Amino acid sequence: MRTRPTHTALATALALTIAATGCTTPGPAGVDDDTVTVGMLHSLSGTMAISEVTVRDAVQLAIDEINADGGVLGRQIEPVIEDGASDEATFAERAQKLLTSDNAATVFGTWTSASRKAVLPVFERNNGLLWYPVQYEGLEASDNIVYTGATTNQQIIPALDHLREQGHTSLYLVGSDYVFPRTANQIITAYAQAHDMDIVAEEYTPMGHTEYSTITNDIARHEPDAVFNTLNGDSNVSFFQQLRSAGVQADHTPVLSVSVAEEEIDGIGADNITGHLTAWNYYQSTETEPNSRFVQAFTDTYGPDRVTSDPMQSAYNSVHLWKAAVEEADSFDVDDVRAALDGITIDAPEGTISIDGPTQHLVKTSRVGQVNDDGLIDQIWSSPEPITPDPYLESYDWATDLHS
Repeated sequence: MRTRPTHTALATALALTIAATGCTTPGPAGVDDDTVTVGMLHSLSGTMAISEVTVRDAVQLAIDEINADGGVLGRQIEPVIEDGASDEATFAERAQKLLTSDNAATVFGTWTSASRKAVLPVFERNNGLLWYPVQYEGLEASDNIVYTGATTNQQIIPALDHLREQGHTSLYLVGSDYVFPRTANQIITAYAQAHDMDIVAEEYTPMGHTEYSTITNDIARHEPDAVFNTLNGDSNVSFFQQLRSAGVQADHTPVLSVSVAEEEIDGIGADNITGHLTAWNYYQSTETEPNSRFVQAFTDTYGPDRVTSDPMQSAYNSVHLWKAAVEEADSFDVDDVRAALDGITIDAPEGTISIDGPTQHLVKTSRVGQVNDDGLIDQIWSSPEPITPDPYLESYDWATDLHS
């Protein structure tokens, strides 16, 4: 299997710190005759809580469903819940605890690429298995991660294709200042250069930033055909509110977001984002029978006002995919489960998905949606068939400098 993880200096420093202070050899997996321990690692506080709390809820729903149906290999799943607190160092420390103190057989969680890269050395050193539920910038494939969200050729590139087909040839890029937006924008810039598109500006703000009037007024001044938005977390609330105040309208300058889903729209306010675009693999409105059951189960459990979204659906799928792989392997051992991953297929809310063994990413359908007046997202385009993951963009000539 091809493995080329990209470690940040922060992640490396965190790994060295934990290696010096904690155990690096995990005990036996947390499995006994009746139960199996798994980890749940999400930001339940801080700037990313707006996005990650609902993902935690979706993982719990899947665990409850599986337990009610008899568990996994005759054992009930017992989750240990940890708060990454929107902080990379905390994520790494909590991952270490889950693997070495709690002996979790597997872990579901993280959101930002910064948090994923912070925990990656911990999982590799301890041979743990992380199920990562969020779309990301690609250019990574680790034996110790199963990527159940979209990689670049399943979200960002189809979104760019859609914008270009709609005649949008000038883009304004705005993102949070960390690895995902910066890498995504490198890919977008390379795509633009190859397809006669113009990048009129590229702006970044810190995570949790709330003052966007300078950027939104600049967008109004430039009048680009579209804005490509890679902001994460609650910064989107301020951005869209101030974008509307600057007079930028979706029918003239649509914003296409890749980290804003149904859950974030509630915080942003539907009035501030109606008409703007998103790119995902799933929406609450996706018309499949498994999705009807999923939405009903989620609202029955958490309340009729709760919404579903792509990352939480991917997290929900992660638990069911892990169960299928464990049963295929007839083992909870990480090496055995990893060997069984290739071709594991389930009928998910988003449609049929399967694991591509060589990359440990999923084969998925790409979708573009538009926010409606009710704060939900209507699909306006989808790929004609599921897209095989290409995390290193090796099938794109214009991306040679990126994947090399």
